[in-house]
Amino acid sequence: MISEVTLVLASSSPFRRMLLQNAGLTFESHAADIDEREIEASEDSAGPEAVAGILARAKAQDVSRHFPDALVIGSDQMMSLGDRVYHKARNRHEARENLMSLSGRTHRLNSAVAVVRNGNVVWEHIAYAELTARELTGEFVDRYLDRIGDKAFSSVGGYQMEGEGIHLFSAIEGDYFTILGLPMLPLLEELRRLGEIDG
Repeated sequence: MISEVTLVLASSSPFRRMLLQNAGLTFESHAADIDEREIEASEDSAGPEAVAGILARAKAQDVSRHFPDALVIGSDQMMSLGDRVYHKARNRHEARENLMSLSGRTHRLNSAVAVVRNGNVVWEHIAYAELTARELTGEFVDRYLDRIGDKAFSSVGGYQMEGEGIHLFSAIEGDYFTILGLPMLPLLEELRRLGEIDG
């Protein structure tokens, strides 16, 4: 038990850690020990927005057990296109198939964040971004995957918007932080309201 910690990120994601670090926050990082796919399967009647919120809460509540009195931030992102929900590709074939399925279409990133203290949800929020992929050729996608290598397996869409992934899109609606999977502006507003950071 680490009682002196006041702010904890329930994630091992380097992107989420970077966002909090860049905002000047002092925090610990501790990955949640939950089975995301099992939770998702048990909520199969819920939409991707609701599942993202359920997973964000579950992560924060799991980590909260180890950090009494701390504010624990949990987050999750679900990517959807119509009725289809995407997960991180396990191999190049899946990454290619996922990217080609986005060609010329608009998909949604559902990014949820929850703040928990002593297992109780203090606040939660879901933000959305809609991304329209340009018409992609198989040849371009192959060259793109050659260039980014294993990075294609580190994000649900197989792209990193902060890198070469920007070349895949013709239009984006939503903020950068939501796309990276942590809605920072509403989170920072809540942390100011709670007196955790300077207001």
